[in-house]
Amino acid sequence: MTSTKKDPVLVVLQLSGGNDILNTLVPYTNPLYYDNRPNVRIPEDQVLPITDTLGFNPNMAPLKALYDEGKVAVIQGVGYPTPNRSHFRSMDIWHTCEPEKMADEGWLGRAIRDLDPNKENVLTGVNFGRGLPKALAAPGVPVASVGSLESYGVLTTIELEEQRTQALEIFARMYSPSMGTGPVMEYLSQTGMDAMNGADILATATAKYSSTVEYGASSMSQYMRNIAQVHCAGLGTRILYTTAPYNSFDTHATQMSAHAGLCANLSQSVSDFFDDLKEHNATENVVLLLFTEFGRRVHDNGSGTDHGAGGAAFVIGDAVKGGLYAEYPSLAEEKLMDGDLHFNNDFRGLYATLLEDWLGLDSKPIVNGSFEKFDFISK
Repeated sequence: MTSTKKDPVLVVLQLSGGNDILNTLVPYTNPLYYDNRPNVRIPEDQVLPITDTLGFNPNMAPLKALYDEGKVAVIQGVGYPTPNRSHFRSMDIWHTCEPEKMADEGWLGRAIRDLDPNKENVLTGVNFGRGLPKALAAPGVPVASVGSLESYGVLTTIELEEQRTQALEIFARMYSPSMGTGPVMEYLSQTGMDAMNGADILATATAKYSSTVEYGASSMSQYMRNIAQVHCAGLGTRILYTTAPYNSFDTHATQMSAHAGLCANLSQSVSDFFDDLKEHNATENVVLLLFTEFGRRVHDNGSGTDHGAGGAAFVIGDAVKGGLYAEYPSLAEEKLMDGDLHFNNDFRGLYATLLEDWLGLDSKPIVNGSFEKFDFISK
């Protein structure tokens, strides 16, 4: 366990679509980077250097500032054995910790069950966005999923039975292939009721909150603002989750302009979030995880990049020992995996670190095994 006096809180921001690590954390002195990226590359003189060989995308100055403060751990080469280039399957693996088979329980759903075994707080886990990420799904585990606090969300404002049924059917279509129709509807019926039971509690978060921080207008920024509101309201929420717009990081074409905007939005949203928490004296017990389902291919396709394998994750917070962890995957042709960066570290070791060293839980039953941990949490 950590020494923090308040209960530790984990915030997760999912970067859907496969973020291009090569243009996020740029190996700006490696000639192989420029050989493989004749079009989709960051010029050396634009990179924000953090070492003699690596630097952040030039649109990520706010995140680099947090890195310079020692609050950002970069987990390089993260992935899993036998990578899958399907968005759905790869994200499912990250959500369930099951690379070999389809599973019906999410890793954070299991964590919430361990954090609140008696289901005393229907807001132990809260998701912001449309639908419920499978990472949070576990039979019998209540999780509130809301569209925005201002309107109290997808399930929490539904008064008409027809609207409620439509919302539950959206969840059912997402998860019935892996869970089966019966268990899905049973689970979602309970989830929907739990979410509605938490509506009045969530509504208090906006009433208690005021801030001088002006977030951007993007959905990512607004969801991070909502997360700050809930955290600062002191509702006992331990897991907060949101997702960047669906597959927004899937940059097959016109990547240079699209990815620049994504990096800028991500970096500013994260910076605003921590500025907001700092203003409310609420940073000490929060750790933020940024992850994506896979990286992009090493060689560009002309104006973009296609689905790859090894990528990177970021862990941010006051309790984080910042820096680079593990090795940047080699760009040498003989070291690539079918043209992709090879993963160096299993993502389940990243999860195990967060579960054990931050949340104080036994990670083995949650991530389905024992995996080598990192040392990025201060103890």
